[in-house]
Amino acid sequence: MIDFSLTDEQKALQEMAREFAQKEMRPNAAKYDKGDEFPQEIMQKAFEVGFITCEIPSEYGGGGLSHLDTVIISEELAWGCAGMYTTIMASSLAYTPIILFGTEEQKKKFLTPCTEKLSFASFCLTEREAGSDAGSLKTYAKKVGNEYIINGSKCFITNGGVASLYVIFALTDPGKGARGISAFIVPRETPGIIIGKEEDKMGHRASNTVELFFEDVKVPAENLLGKEGMGFIIAMKTLDHTRAPVGAAGVGVARAALEYAIEYTKTRIQFGKPIALFQNTAFKIAQMATEINAARHLVWHAAWLMDQGKPCGVESAMAKMYGSDVAMKVTTEALQLFGGYGYMKDYPMEKLMRDAKLLQIYEGTNEIQRLVISRGVIGPIKS
Repeated sequence: MIDFSLTDEQKALQEMAREFAQKEMRPNAAKYDKGDEFPQEIMQKAFEVGFITCEIPSEYGGGGLSHLDTVIISEELAWGCAGMYTTIMASSLAYTPIILFGTEEQKKKFLTPCTEKLSFASFCLTEREAGSDAGSLKTYAKKVGNEYIINGSKCFITNGGVASLYVIFALTDPGKGARGISAFIVPRETPGIIIGKEEDKMGHRASNTVELFFEDVKVPAENLLGKEGMGFIIAMKTLDHTRAPVGAAGVGVARAALEYAIEYTKTRIQFGKPIALFQNTAFKIAQMATEINAARHLVWHAAWLMDQGKPCGVESAMAKMYGSDVAMKVTTEALQLFGGYGYMKDYPMEKLMRDAKLLQIYEGTNEIQRLVISRGVIGPIKS
C-alpha cells in the first residue's frame, strides 16, 4: 500500500530542522558566504541537536535515523544554507563507508568519539586526474609489515581542513586499476598528512574545501576497510546511499528560491499590477512548483528503497540528478523574475543560484548519474 504521509516523529524532525535553518542558518548565510570564516558556532549547535551524527547507529551514540528521515532533514537544512548543509553532509558521507563496511571494532573506535564531541570527517576520493573517472587514482598505499604507507594527494575535499577523521581511497595494487583500490580510516593526527590551500569557491562558501597531501602516512593494517581491492565497491555503495540527500538539498535550495520569488512577484508592481498576475509569471511559478514536488518524490522514493534494503542505485542517481537539475533551473528562473534586483547581493537569489550549481557537480556529476541510470535502464546488450 502506498502511503505518502509522514509519521508524527518525521513531522517533528522536519519542524526541528526547519526551525534550526530559520533561526541559525538563514540569518548568518550571507556572513559565511563571504568565505572568510568557518561557521564553527553554528556547527556546534547542529551537533548538539544531532544533525551531524544523525545517521550513525544509536549503539555508537548517533541518532540512528532512517534514510527517509535524513532526506527530510537535508531538504530543510539546505533551504537554510546550502554551504552549511554541505559541511554537515560531508561528515555523513565519510561516516557511511564505516557504517556499511567497518568491523564492529572499527565502528566503536572511530564512530563513537564523533558522537561525543563536535567532529568533522572527510571522504577522500577525488584527485586532479581522477574525478568522474574514480578508477584512475594515483594515491598509493604500500603494505609494509602490519601497516600501509600512503603517498599521494586529493583535491576538492570537503571538510578536509577541519576534519579529525579521513576515509582515504588509495591503490594497493596498481596493476588492477579500479579493482586495486582499497579504503582506509585515517585519523587527522597521523603524521604525514598535509593540508593544502583552501579553495576559493563560487558557491557553498560556508563549507571548507581543501587539497590534501600524504607523505609517508603510516596506517595500521587494522584500519583497512573491508579487504584489499574493495575500495571502488565501497566508494560506489557509499554514493548509492548518499546521493538522495544531495537531491534533497536541491529540493531545499529550489524551494527557497521559489518562496522568495512568489513573495517578490506579489509585491513588485509593473504596468499597474503585481507581476504575479501576469500569465507568464504565474505559469513559470506553476512549472517550478511542479518540478520541485516531482524531485521531492524521487528523493523520498530512493530513500524509502534504501530503508527497505532494496536495490536503489538507479533511483538514487535519478534523485540526485533531477533534484540538483531542478535546483539550477528554479534558481535561474526565480532570479529572472527578480530582474536586476536578483543579480544584486542585497537579495538572496544570486547566492541560491551559485549554490545550486555545485549540487550538479559533487558526489558524481550529473553526467555520471545519467550514465548510471542509462546502464541500469538499458541493461546488458548482447553483441
